[in-house]
Amino acid sequence: MKRQTTPQQDLLRGVWKENPVLVQLLGLCPALAVTNTVVNALAMAAATTFVLLGASLLVSTFKSLIPQEVRISTYILIIATFVTIVDMVLAAVVPKVHADLGAFIALIVVNCIILSRQEAFASKRPVGRALLDALGTAWGFTIAMILMGSFREILGYGSFLGIHLFGDHYEPWVVMISPPGGFFTLGFILLFLGWWEGRKAGRKEIRHWAHSVRTQVRKEAA
Repeated sequence: MKRQTTPQQDLLRGVWKENPVLVQLLGLCPALAVTNTVVNALAMAAATTFVLLGASLLVSTFKSLIPQEVRISTYILIIATFVTIVDMVLAAVVPKVHADLGAFIALIVVNCIILSRQEAFASKRPVGRALLDALGTAWGFTIAMILMGSFREILGYGSFLGIHLFGDHYEPWVVMISPPGGFFTLGFILLFLGWWEGRKAGRKEIRHWAHSVRTQVRKEAA
């Protein structure tokens, strides 16, 4: 039985509660590989958003015509079509960014974020709901990419969007723009989010305890 959700839940679920990178830990390959600058992170996020929206639109529209036996192959062909469009557009419009992203554009085809949303949601919901889910997931992915790209560029280059922040005497943390820097950055962000969620849970528990005490006091006073 399908769990019923509202359109608002479909849109917002992927932004934070089920963020594909920071909560579900999906799509880590591009998140770790191309977030050495904010520009690269934004380009990958935009490309993934376009592919996710386009694939969800087609899968949801033609779901009744896709045989169950070949559904995964069909989804991959649809995704690959949109990835090819993105690859050609980036190569024509921003060749430097296209070169920086390299093979990771083509790897969007096998990005488990996109394929999982087609299998779990778009293939079972109307077009409007599928697009809301895709947009929310894309926003969540973009937020994660910007967080990682900002953190790594500021520490690794001393700049943000190419604008130098700390002057000529800043000594860049070279490790942050190398492959290990992606793992360090993701680890720091997950550590902070874990601490924040634990703090929220602690406050909730304290409020619940205080409410129980007040209730007990009122009963005894009565």
